[in-house]
Amino acid sequence: MILSIDTCLGASSVAVLDGERVLAARSEPMTRGHQERIGIIAREAAAEAGVAFADLSRIGVTVGPGSFTGLRVGLAFAKGLATALSIPCVGVNTLESLASGHKGFVAAVIDARMSQIYIQVFADGVSLMAPDALGLGEAAARLAELYSGGPATLVGSGAPLLADALSGAAVLTPAAPDPVAVARLAAAKPAPAHSPRPLYLRAPYATLPSSEPAA
Repeated sequence: MILSIDTCLGASSVAVLDGERVLAARSEPMTRGHQERIGIIAREAAAEAGVAFADLSRIGVTVGPGSFTGLRVGLAFAKGLATALSIPCVGVNTLESLASGHKGFVAAVIDARMSQIYIQVFADGVSLMAPDALGLGEAAARLAELYSGGPATLVGSGAPLLADALSGAAVLTPAAPDPVAVARLAAAKPAPAHSPRPLYLRAPYATLPSSEPAA
């Protein structure tokens, strides 16, 4: 039995699966306050599923890219719970989670602000590139390079930013990955040797104040 956790983007989400059977799934839209809600949502989902945390055999958690603060909240909760239960904690790429379930050529795209996007491209579930942070022009060129025809989907908050680069593609803008998809991806991965780590595709743009005296 697996519990999935996602706080990387615009929601706090969890799901409980027993094999392929979805026992519970909850998602609350939010851009802030994940740390106050994720534990409560997880407990509510477990109660809805009729299971205790002690019944879990694995935890899956999105590791980014996404909000620097949000992804760390989910990771900390997932790792802490997995440690307490002595079960594996499996990290799942947010872009892979967004693309999951979509067939054909799929570009998962997150608006990273500052004229950049986080992007990863798949063909029938097979990754065609590593997750990357690119400018819009670079991303459009990458799509042109990788696309070879057929049905196409752009999914994620940054999908509209590339709509002109892939004419005819379906454009989907979920606020966050489906927690059921996160659970299924985590269930399919081998048990990791180490705890998952955040997937940062660029350095934080916030900087510490200079220690030098003002001129």
